[in-house]
Amino acid sequence: MPVKVSVIVPVHDPGPRTEACVASLLGQSLAPDAYEIVFVDDGSGDTAPGLLHALAARDARVRVVRRENSGDGGPAEPRNAGIDAARGEYVMFVDDGDRLGAEALERMHSYGVANHADVVVGRTAAPGHEAPVELFRANRPRAGLADAPLLDSLTPHQMFRRAFLERTGLRFAEARHRAGDEVFVTEAYLRAGNVCVLADYVCYHQARRDDARPTAPRRTGPADTGPTSVREALDVVERYTAPGPLRDGLFRRWLRVELVEPLRGRRFLDLPEERRRELFTQVHAVIVERFGPGAGESLPPAQRVVAALAAEGRYDDVVAFARWESAVALAVHPEDVAWRDGVLRIAFTAELTHDGGPMTFPSTTRSPAGPPRDLADAVRRVGAETVEQFEHAVPDLLLRERTGAAQHLQPVEVVRETVPADDGDSDRVRLVLRAAAALDPATAVSADAPGEGLWDIWVRVSLGGWSKEVRLGPAARHGRPVPPAAVVAGRVVLPYWTERYASLALDVGHATTRLGLGRVAAGDVDVEDGRLHVDLPLHVPESADAVLRLVPGKPGATWEVIAELCPGGRLTAGLPVDGLRGATWPTSVCLSPDVDGTRFHPLPFALHVDQDGVLVVPAPQPGGARHLARKVRRTLYRVLGRGTTHGG
Repeated sequence: MPVKVSVIVPVHDPGPRTEACVASLLGQSLAPDAYEIVFVDDGSGDTAPGLLHALAARDARVRVVRRENSGDGGPAEPRNAGIDAARGEYVMFVDDGDRLGAEALERMHSYGVANHADVVVGRTAAPGHEAPVELFRANRPRAGLADAPLLDSLTPHQMFRRAFLERTGLRFAEARHRAGDEVFVTEAYLRAGNVCVLADYVCYHQARRDDARPTAPRRTGPADTGPTSVREALDVVERYTAPGPLRDGLFRRWLRVELVEPLRGRRFLDLPEERRRELFTQVHAVIVERFGPGAGESLPPAQRVVAALAAEGRYDDVVAFARWESAVALAVHPEDVAWRDGVLRIAFTAELTHDGGPMTFPSTTRSPAGPPRDLADAVRRVGAETVEQFEHAVPDLLLRERTGAAQHLQPVEVVRETVPADDGDSDRVRLVLRAAAALDPATAVSADAPGEGLWDIWVRVSLGGWSKEVRLGPAARHGRPVPPAAVVAGRVVLPYWTERYASLALDVGHATTRLGLGRVAAGDVDVEDGRLHVDLPLHVPESADAVLRLVPGKPGATWEVIAELCPGGRLTAGLPVDGLRGATWPTSVCLSPDVDGTRFHPLPFALHVDQDGVLVVPAPQPGGARHLARKVRRTLYRVLGRGTTHGG
């Protein structure tokens, strides 16, 4: 079979961090003879080549390309060597510490072929980093730089048609780090016949970048990559676009992300003074050379101020504005969390804060032309322009997997409120977003149910040039809504407030005692005509299957009975009364029998069955009889011991 995909993995002294990557590549759903894995060994030590060649000897999919160390330690040269060695219809670049979703190659290849794409962008999860949100709101069979936010994802961890790379001669610029990746991907977007975006499956899982390995992308600014890299990226844009809105929009992206953002807030202030000045000087030079007067006029308000100050070379004012905006944060207050018809309805408010209190803005929106005169003028301008943009502000509610960081947008309705400032100043207002989100566990993850595990709920607000996200919380420990667990789409879903942050999260399929089944009281249980009826403290929007397990108090056969969960949470099951006579049967229930890894939850009652019928009794506590026997023995020993002493 022709090779459909060549996976190119640059490696240097691979170790334990590479194991997850290798396992994910070998475990792909794509047919084994339809893809190859090309490890490009960038001058590893003596042990590593033997390990890679041993892997290649065991698995025909694996090939090893050995080369001298590239010197700069970057992945560009190894990736280029991998392209030259590849045989697949498409090539996919993977860093050796990252991993692919099990169906990534199959899905991305099929989607690319179906849409005649030269580039296939797969959804990415990146723990500890802000992954693109807008780009992955939906699948995009045809995406262009003019109509899709492709520049939100300039990572090279995508799938490229090999014939396209050969036809264009496109290669990574060597002796570079992240900027070389971005130039490569930008040129690919500009020259591709079609780019498609696969958003409904997490294809690429990026590992946390906890070390300084050369193959791991680093967050850099012009002082790291050099202004030459930014200039070269702009050269690529100019080479492959005509003057007009598209070119202007692409230039704005590089101005905003690569030049303005490194000068903002804590990111800028945390640099040593000498480093800050060097960075500012380089940014100023590129802005003056490539953007000219009025740089940043179409940027969001806060970024526009920084661009204007940098263009004029006003270093001290840029530092002062960075100090001011480092105190800007986002506050989110949960108001209600409740199940309705199988959907978790979440009501909350969100607003920007400054120095820990609500951020206030001028009630008038007049903003003079030209650069700001000083810090106070800059703050006034940003405030006025933020008020003008407030009518378009929408908070995003994100369901984020705790371990893998995959995140999924949930539908939100919003009411925007401009309210007077708390201090009574009639010239100042607060901007409050009052939102209602609908989280449907049956469709919350790309039209499918979330997998088992813990999922955190985050809120993101982009306003005024700030993009802030926080967990949904904290919620006051007294009086906060505590919705029950729900059985939805064959899974047990428990909303709960985390201990550490008092923020809202979901436990899918793992909760035990927190389900609250131990609160079932005697009045909630009834046996009539051989049928058991139990009212469980669960939200059940529609009938679902369950399994009731009856375990004898003494060694013997266990009974498992098909049961039904009815809307409202009532569990009903027919009891095999004749087979249960003469024993007491502790009970437990499985609420998701169709899910792998069946889990039974103990119920706080047992069924005592004799010739007179079925009696509901409290469930015996684990080890209760042994504990009672030990207590009796200790009492007897004390009595007998005391008597013996007196007799002596």
